[in-house]
Amino acid sequence: MHQSLTQQFTQTSLLEWLAFAFGVLQVVLALYNKTINFYAGLISVILYTWVFYHAGLFAESLLNAYYIVISIAGIIVWSQRNKKYELAISRTGHQTKIYSTLLFIASFGLLFWVLKTYTSSTVPMQDSLVTALAWVGSYLMVQRKIENWVILNISNIIAIPLQYSKGLELTALLTVIYFIVAVLGYLRWRKILMAKALS
Repeated sequence: MHQSLTQQFTQTSLLEWLAFAFGVLQVVLALYNKTINFYAGLISVILYTWVFYHAGLFAESLLNAYYIVISIAGIIVWSQRNKKYELAISRTGHQTKIYSTLLFIASFGLLFWVLKTYTSSTVPMQDSLVTALAWVGSYLMVQRKIENWVILNISNIIAIPLQYSKGLELTALLTVIYFIVAVLGYLRWRKILMAKALS
């Protein structure tokens, strides 16, 4: 087992290793609420757009192209340095829940249809599901809604076996790290919200 894992990791491309390293850096910085996380994330997602496309995970490739836009938006939004905005972590309100649900339904439906109709994808359902959930989670993260961590982790749970099945073992490991960091992020942001409620 150990030898098999070692062989898998040594056969991983340099591009995937770089994408992995910047992905780890991004989530650690996001956990500590640092704006610079989006710069590390931007490099990672540019690389992963290419990696996923060549693995036949077309929706995840598109997801990473979307993350490029989200990273740029995050840099702009999170760079506002006034103290009030720095502490603007909050829970998702009714209207945002409706938008998020509509975004998920529309994204999943469109992605699944496109993958089934126009690509050679062998996993259109799972690929579409991972991507649609991640889009919603990212949308909530930019707005600093605590529920982003939960949605992103549902996506992560589905993505781990999907990535592994496509020979992206290192990326599956990164997604496990994302899962752990998302749990820690949720707990950290909840603590901030509780402290804010008490003040």
